Amino acid sequence: MPELRQSIAQHYHERTKYDPHTIASKNKGLDWSKQPVPFKEYKIGSTFDLKPYIQEKLEICTDDPDAQWWQRLSRLLFCSYGVTAKMPSMGSTVYLRSSPSAGGLYPAELYIVSRGTSLLPPGLYNYQCRTHSLMHYWESDIWQSLQEACLWHPALESTQLAIIMTAVFYRSAWRYEDRAYRRICLDTGHLIGNITLAGTVTNYRPHLIGGFVDEAVNELLYIDSQQESAIAVLPLADLQDIKQNLPLGRTTLPSATETNFPQIPDGELLTYFHYCTQIQSGKKGKFNLPEVKHEKSLEDKYNFPFCEKIPTASQPVDWGEELEELEITILKRRSTRAYSGNDLTLDELKALLDFTYQPQNYIAQGFDNSIDYFDPNLIETFIAVSGVEGLEAGCYYYAPKAQELRQIRFKNFRRELHFLCLGQELGRDAAAVVFHTADLKSAVAQYGDRVYRYLHMDAGHLGQRLNLAAVRLSLGVSGIGGFFDDQVNEVLGIPADEAVLYITTLGRPR
Repeated sequence: MPELRQSIAQHYHERTKYDPHTIASKNKGLDWSKQPVPFKEYKIGSTFDLKPYIQEKLEICTDDPDAQWWQRLSRLLFCSYGVTAKMPSMGSTVYLRSSPSAGGLYPAELYIVSRGTSLLPPGLYNYQCRTHSLMHYWESDIWQSLQEACLWHPALESTQLAIIMTAVFYRSAWRYEDRAYRRICLDTGHLIGNITLAGTVTNYRPHLIGGFVDEAVNELLYIDSQQESAIAVLPLADLQDIKQNLPLGRTTLPSATETNFPQIPDGELLTYFHYCTQIQSGKKGKFNLPEVKHEKSLEDKYNFPFCEKIPTASQPVDWGEELEELEITILKRRSTRAYSGNDLTLDELKALLDFTYQPQNYIAQGFDNSIDYFDPNLIETFIAVSGVEGLEAGCYYYAPKAQELRQIRFKNFRRELHFLCLGQELGRDAAAVVFHTADLKSAVAQYGDRVYRYLHMDAGHLGQRLNLAAVRLSLGVSGIGGFFDDQVNEVLGIPADEAVLYITTLGRPR
């Protein structure tokens, strides 16, 4: 039988790969006159100022329940996506946020939907990060519409607030063109990681929803779906309300798998692909959706024969009394611009892996041990080690279930990593470089083309946990979304069916 044609997700991934032979011809330069503004503005609406609650000391609000509520919401949003620094750039100001973004373009927007509380009237709110405020731009109760659009997800039955994350395509496409969709989803994953950890600090439990009727959510937000589209929904369970101590719900739903698509011109591939990943509307009520069979193996995917195996069990990273160091770390995080080339210790690498992949080790510090991902079983982790004391240089597979590193290549890859990361010195000078990958063909067979979102958001979420653990340990860290895709697999010995999703560099900052 002839092999089935590639799905649109596989086609998109192949078509947006960087190749050393063609990348120069695709580099057209940036039109700075068309640089997008990374903020939304509303001419009509009422403003809820959150700044007073972020500036007040915690003890001031202890006797005022209303002030406590506002302070928790204020801290949640500020730690998730607030402006943490302002930098001059080419005659204007760049606003850096608590969540990292490729190129500082910040394609994500945050919306709050209120069911209607005594303090936050029902309706739609946009988080205005420059002023740390909520813009109430729609005052009607739309909670039932949100429930319907999310196919009556149980997390929306008892909660009062929900975050909707959208992607404004042009903000990232201006620089990264069609490949921008990868970075948009990675950035959204960073933000999901921040919201999850900020919720730990503020006693909210976000419940991740990736399966919803896209156009229904877009219409609910009153956004132009050609320019901006919903990408994730997170109902916020208030852990101080016993009624909102909710069981976990389903985070993913499959979409169709599109194999019959036309020739798509460059510049139109991103929006066409996003449209193909959507879940389409059907009859009202609870949809009859296909069941997804999660492959939850008790063993890690790769157990290469004759490879050395290094245990990675570690002392947990200490996040301070009442997680005060977690909040400080989120707000001071910055992407490292240069590494010294000096080594990390093996204990430091183990601690980074422990916080990122072993949440059960952090229950005693107040963390949730059942973090919401879309499907982390689809994600694999490989680490190119160039300078870790006590660890031979080479490429390793990280086996999270066995908690061990399995060496698959014996070589110092500094020169090759410089090349693979498009000549970025971060790759060359890092002590270790983490690669998140996935078998895209198998993932599409399980979830349809929508899985491309899930994979990149999960990779971004894992990358953000690496970011914060590294900053807490006074290490350098920086994510890289631009690399020579196929050459990564060839050089490092990563199996060819593993699509490289994201790279995180780790080392000593210069």
